[in-house]
Amino acid sequence: MHEIRFHAAIAELPAAAWDALRPDANPFVSHAFLDALERSGCIRPDWGWQAHHLGLYEDGRLLAAAPLYLKGNSHGEFVFDWSWASAWQRAGGEYYPKLLNGVPYSPVPGPRLLAGSGERTPQLQRALVDAMRDEAARLGLSSVHANFLQPAELAAFDDDWLIRSDVQFHWHNHGYRHFPDFLAALNHKKRKNILRERRQVAASGLAIEWRSGDTLNDAEWQCVHALYEATFDMKGNHAALTAAFFRRLGTLGSTAQLALARDGAAIVAMALFVQGGNVLYGRYWGAAADVPGLHFELCYYRGIEHAIAHRLDRFEPGAQGEHKLARGFLPVRTHSRHYLANPDFRAAVAMALASEAEAVDAYAAGLRSHSPYADHGKVER
Repeated sequence: MHEIRFHAAIAELPAAAWDALRPDANPFVSHAFLDALERSGCIRPDWGWQAHHLGLYEDGRLLAAAPLYLKGNSHGEFVFDWSWASAWQRAGGEYYPKLLNGVPYSPVPGPRLLAGSGERTPQLQRALVDAMRDEAARLGLSSVHANFLQPAELAAFDDDWLIRSDVQFHWHNHGYRHFPDFLAALNHKKRKNILRERRQVAASGLAIEWRSGDTLNDAEWQCVHALYEATFDMKGNHAALTAAFFRRLGTLGSTAQLALARDGAAIVAMALFVQGGNVLYGRYWGAAADVPGLHFELCYYRGIEHAIAHRLDRFEPGAQGEHKLARGFLPVRTHSRHYLANPDFRAAVAMALASEAEAVDAYAAGLRSHSPYADHGKVER
């Protein structure tokens, strides 16, 4: 019989044992990354986040684990359930708090049920799912949500969990030797557009550089964070990641990667990436200079160049954005599962999700028919 424990901080769980349970080196579920979020003031009850991490133990040894949070709102999740919350609250229920199995502020597919890669993995994953649902019942919560799951984890969820899927755009490395080799795989129109955008940036006079986060000094990190914060403020959004988190990210070896644009010595634009498990992840952008093509240069083309140079398998630039398709990023499906405790509410949401699924399927099919590659066989599932 497993011993089930819930932890109010990731620091309560042993770092080496936690990381050993990851099936791959996805950096977003590393103990260090989650600990950096908590220690730097990004995970706060007044912002709707309270750590409630799950551990399964046997004879005192950590066998399986899941990043888990009590959520007082739906901010920072990127699988949107605002309409569900509104409907349940109109009916007199309390939607919040709820349980979230995911990574804060990170719409990045990856492992969520950490149970190693052995024969017991499926059994342990099901035990994690059962423990989350039992905890929601014990606390009287409305729901449990598992966002951006890996396909290998989906079998752990039974039919009581509602299915949602969405679309992101990812770039896959087909053994390209260099950026011109990648361009040669595109159709003429897309290749011509990318070259035009890159020429615009080259003509701006800005100096572009790629830096590993562990090489930035405090002043440079402060500037990077200020650009991130200003971009969120400009859009009327809350910049939840603190300057302390950015600096802490810079201490995690080569986890943080950046494309910087300088006007003289001043950093006037940046794109922040996270790297791990032979994958590059685009995260944040900020600019104090208005230069045509600069966003695409820093956020996409420099990332592709880096991925090719370092023989990375994949580059995931972040959520949403059909404009990525024309720049070599192809549609892939993301997966989430949702347990709503009330069976009548669950049935009503299931009907809405059936219509949503049809729309997402049609959208994904339409995107696949517009591949930017000359060889339309380069289509990812």
